[in-house]
Order: sequence, then structure tokens, then C-alpha cells
Amino acid sequence: MAALFAAPASVLAQAQTFETKAEQAILIDFESNTVLFEKNADKLFAPASLAKMMTIAVVFDQIKAGKLTLEQDFTISEHAWRTGGAPSRTSSMFAPINSRVTVNDLIQGICVQSANDGAIAVAEGLAGTELAFSEMMNKKARDIGMTKSVFRNPTGLPDPDQKITAREYAKLATYIIANHPDLYKVYSQREFTYNKIRQQNRNPLLNDGIGADGFKTGYIKESGYNIVGSAVQGGQRLIAVMGGMKSEKERAEEARKLLEWGFRSFEQITLYKAGESPGDAKVFGGASASVPLVGEKALTLLVPRGNRDKLRAHVIYRGPVKAPIEKGAQIGKLQVLRGDSVIQEKPLYAAEAVGLGPMHSRAMDAAYESVVRFVRETVGLK
Repeated sequence: MAALFAAPASVLAQAQTFETKAEQAILIDFESNTVLFEKNADKLFAPASLAKMMTIAVVFDQIKAGKLTLEQDFTISEHAWRTGGAPSRTSSMFAPINSRVTVNDLIQGICVQSANDGAIAVAEGLAGTELAFSEMMNKKARDIGMTKSVFRNPTGLPDPDQKITAREYAKLATYIIANHPDLYKVYSQREFTYNKIRQQNRNPLLNDGIGADGFKTGYIKESGYNIVGSAVQGGQRLIAVMGGMKSEKERAEEARKLLEWGFRSFEQITLYKAGESPGDAKVFGGASASVPLVGEKALTLLVPRGNRDKLRAHVIYRGPVKAPIEKGAQIGKLQVLRGDSVIQEKPLYAAEAVGLGPMHSRAMDAAYESVVRFVRETVGLK
């Protein structure tokens, strides 16, 4: 039994090619985790202030776990003040030495102003030292599958051992949005005033009219101008990570062009929503003649624009399926193809239980099953 769909999947090679001046880059679809474009995506480079995204991920996790509140405050130590505050001449929220700053203000300082003093204060408040906090950062990286990236401080200030990859930072961005959707909104805040000093958000994408709502920029001489950007158009979210550009202007232009290309070149299609059935399976010997099948969750995929008609999908199972059937039992799979190539498979489960039917219907089903089996064996179907 087969149900036919016009369906996409992780088919990215068919889209129009894209070129970028970035040394490292990746573009992914948030919902399906499909890679739409990549260039040196596994090459290690210095994160600069992008490291603060991992700092914030740790902070958000602490808040979600109930170990930290937005109302708590941490001290701006002399080290935080000298290394990341006004005397440092780096990005700062200009918190006075020995002042106490709420976690809420520190988060805004880090996300909006890229505050080094704020990042150090958070690290010292949670772990005692920057080095101890970097161990928390590295543990979180491993927990979410970042195997290559290494962190040595919460700020991204130069350290020869501190490295990331574009692919792993797309994974980090996805983690933050998926696990902390409400806290993530701070990244779209246009400005923040602290200590009577108002500073604009350093992310140039927020003002480009492309639906951007995050994330972060960074720069040190070693790695050039870097950016992680995320934008939403028509319900579709894309995440871009780019590094190694030569100027702020080039960074802003290349990031905008990559996101616009992604939205223009691909379309998002939902094969079925959560709880919807893409097809049924015939039942042998049951109280019902068939059982509806469902996936674990909604299946949303991407296809290059103009390629919908080149894809097809089938519900595949070995059947008729013998009753009784328990609700949630795996019955078959949904298989998506482009030409003769399988490009996506998802398991399908019984949406409801099916009990045994009356004896006469079971006998009739048995006769039907033998015919089906004979036909299958005769024509060579498996």
C-alpha cells in the first residue's frame, strides 16, 4: 500500500550555487536541520566575541534549571573591570568596579553590547574564575555534540587554544533557540542603557528588514570579522554562521546576502503535522480493516524552489498487519525519494490500538492474505 505526496527533504545540491567572501560559512534550516550551504564549515577559527554565545547558553541553562534567577546579582571585580570594563578599551557595559549587577542586566549587556566585563562577572559569579567557567562551557559544548570547539574564557578575548567551527556554532545557535525561546528574545533587543550609557545592538542584520532576531558578531585580528545570524520569513527560520571577513561592511553584506539567498532558493513544506496520519496500513484479523499511521512529530522538509514535482513519498509496511496491534507499535516507515534515491526515511507508528475481530472476519482476512502473499511471490515483490 502506498500513499503519494509531493514532498521535499534534505535536497540541497540542486539549488542555485552561492559564493561568499567569508573564509568559513554555513547556512542551515532550523526546523529540519538541513544544510543549505557550507564552505570550510569544519575549519577551526578563533571565535572572538562569538564565545559569549556559549557563555549565555550556560547562563540560560542555569536559569532554566532553577539554579539562577534574573534578580540575582554578581560583583564586578577588579579583574572584570580591568580586563573587560572601561580601562580595557574593549566592548563593555561600563559597570563600575565593585558594583553589583543583576543577572538580567548582565545578560542584556552581553547580548546587546557584547560586554566583556559582564561576561567575566557572570563567569566569576557562577564558577569563581574564568578558567573554571570555561570548563562549564566545554562541558556544555560536548553535551550538545560540539566535539571540536574549545573554550578558554567567557569573552572570546584572544587565547591561542580557543577555537570553534561554523558547523558547531550553527548547532549551538539551534540549541539556544530550541531550548530557551523566551530568553533568546534578548538578542533582538535594539539597544541597552546601563550606567547612563546607551549602546546600540552590534548585530547589523537587525536593521536590514530580513526578519533577523539574532545572534552575535565578533572580531579579533586572528580570525577577522565573524557573525552568527538568524532570521525568520514566512514561518521559516534560517541560521547563518560566517567567519574570516575583512571589514564590518563586508560582514554585514555577506551575512545578509547568504540569508536572503536561502529564503529565495528554498521552500519549506510540511508533509504532515504532529498527530496527522500520512497513510493507513491494512489489518488482518482485526476489529478494524485498517489502522492509521503517525510519525513521532511533524515532518517539515526543504526543497529547492521548482523541484517539488521531482520528489515523491510512500508509506511502506509489510502487511496486512496481524491483529492485535498496540497503540504506538512501529508498523512501517515513510520513505521520501528523488528519482531513485531515498533522501529521507521516518518511522511510522500505529495511531490507535486494534483488537481481534470476529472469527468469520478473521477467516476472510486469512484467505485475502494468502492471495496477496501469492501475488507478491509471483511478481517478485518483497
